[in-house]
Amino acid sequence: RARALLQQLPPQDCDERYCPDLAEEERRQLRAFSARRRQEALGQGLACPVPGPCHGCPCRKCGRRLNKGDPGVSASRLGDQFWHPSCFSCHFCQQQLVDLIYFQQDGRIYCGRHHAELFRPRCASCDQLIFMEECIEAEGRRWHLEHFCCLECDEPLRGQRYVMRSGRPCCRGCFESLFAEPCQACGDPIGADSEQVSHQGLHWHARAACCCCSLCRKPLRGQPLTCRRGRLFCSDTCSRGQDASSTASDSSDSAFASAPSPDS
Repeated sequence: RARALLQQLPPQDCDERYCPDLAEEERRQLRAFSARRRQEALGQGLACPVPGPCHGCPCRKCGRRLNKGDPGVSASRLGDQFWHPSCFSCHFCQQQLVDLIYFQQDGRIYCGRHHAELFRPRCASCDQLIFMEECIEAEGRRWHLEHFCCLECDEPLRGQRYVMRSGRPCCRGCFESLFAEPCQACGDPIGADSEQVSHQGLHWHARAACCCCSLCRKPLRGQPLTCRRGRLFCSDTCSRGQDASSTASDSSDSAFASAPSPDS
């Protein structure tokens, strides 16, 4: 319950004490924003049996009939309407509302988190609402200007090239040293700016020297290919030819190794 409350009702959305780094103007905006939400949108549902006058009314969410005496939930800000207890949930995330605490907007109920996000963006790094005039938007998410940093070295990335890693930005240097996949052909890391070909969890540089048939050296970028033992081939014929070549080579090596030396 405590975890669900922290998720649905982030304390930093309504109390400046949880946002120690805010400038004074941002604090003022947070106080005004929180007061307006409490006054206009905040409510707590009432769990009670459906009264006689509401017998046969539809559930506000699922539309199924509620009969007199059935367990139901009413929301005073939304008039004489009822929900099944399991249907009293956030319109955005569909989570049941802990302690029936809701925020209403345009006839819909929301948890506190998603109601706040109808009006203010949320920083993907610190999870606080953004009250600054400027913020950074990338990959469908937003950050405070000072929070858009590399997940590994904390280098500010505003105006810099970056790579997203697990939903967080990573500078090119950290990405290439820590996360870049090795090319199966040449063994070098595939950099952030390099095009690559992936197949069955393996990776190659997209350049012709690496992404080519292991037998006939035909470039394979954009072409049908097959992969055997971590090597690329343009066709089953070449892959069988490689197997035959390997078998012949192994036989020759064995014969050479087992032949007696002239001295003996």
